[in-house]
Amino acid sequence: MNDNLPHLLNISKLTDTLALKLPSFQGPWKYTKTSFGQSNPTFILTGKKNKLVLRKKPSGTLLKSAHMIEREFKVMSALKLSNVPVPKMHYLCEDNDDIGTPYFIMEYIDGQSFLDPRALTLKNSERKKIYQETTKILANLHQICLEKVNLLDFGKSGNYFARQFSRWSVQYENSKTELIKPMENLISWLGDNIPSEKESDSCLVHGDWRIDNLLFDKKNFNLIAVLDWELSTIGDPRADLASQIMQWSMPIGEEGRGLHGIKRKELAIPEDKEFLELYSKLRNLNDIPDLEFALPFCYFRMAAILQGVKKRALDGNASNPEKAIKMGEYVKHYAKKGLESIIKFK
Repeated sequence: MNDNLPHLLNISKLTDTLALKLPSFQGPWKYTKTSFGQSNPTFILTGKKNKLVLRKKPSGTLLKSAHMIEREFKVMSALKLSNVPVPKMHYLCEDNDDIGTPYFIMEYIDGQSFLDPRALTLKNSERKKIYQETTKILANLHQICLEKVNLLDFGKSGNYFARQFSRWSVQYENSKTELIKPMENLISWLGDNIPSEKESDSCLVHGDWRIDNLLFDKKNFNLIAVLDWELSTIGDPRADLASQIMQWSMPIGEEGRGLHGIKRKELAIPEDKEFLELYSKLRNLNDIPDLEFALPFCYFRMAAILQGVKKRALDGNASNPEKAIKMGEYVKHYAKKGLESIIKFK
């Protein structure tokens, strides 16, 4: 079996490791690759009586500090006793000799997810519930005591937005395949307008907060698992708020995964202001957070991420090459939306 192909696993080696690490979970094991995990390929492992989830780094040459499944494993392990629901982490393997790349095994949770934020299969009352849950758990996340969960060392010191802007500017340059003028203009504006940050505002942030990274109970619609922690760190909570609003502004459909042009009230989905007001109430904030920089920044960061996805597809290392190329076409769109969001606050 060719272990370099992103949709394949060396199930023989993996079976041996599972027998050693998790003897209570019995094979024989079969696997299917999920449609999620464009950055880090994700697989459902099905054994004799149980299911597990494997998440791995992609094969090939990777950008520095990208695909940090080790950080995902660390943060989800730390949150197991918090009021932010995450799957149980079973083990992390950092040895390339096992299946070709580092990976971790975690609990399989039988919940429901929504690629489309309209969640059209639900009633309005159910849809209202999932969005209330989404906002509540986000507020919980931003109020976690880092010392209690042993995550004081989870992020570097210094201004979060300055660090993130520097990191993703480098990542974008290293994966750039063409000159995109709106992206260049957005980068220029962000570099000139990085806000100051109070140490008291710093908290654990998810980094990619949106509904398709969440799992909900199939009956009562409680939020039962927050997934995809690759971008998590200690930082500014405004980034997560802006990430949510940014995603809602995208076109509807499986690719855009947004709410652009939708009359949200008819679907019991909160408007941006309602979302921010509820979040602020749950956190006992006196004012709604200012997203003047955070929103353009989130458009920029997503554009940089998608450029990396496109570059991996062109290099033959993408988890889903065809989908990756389509996602890469959104780089220009995110850059333009980022510039529009700057004008919005003028």
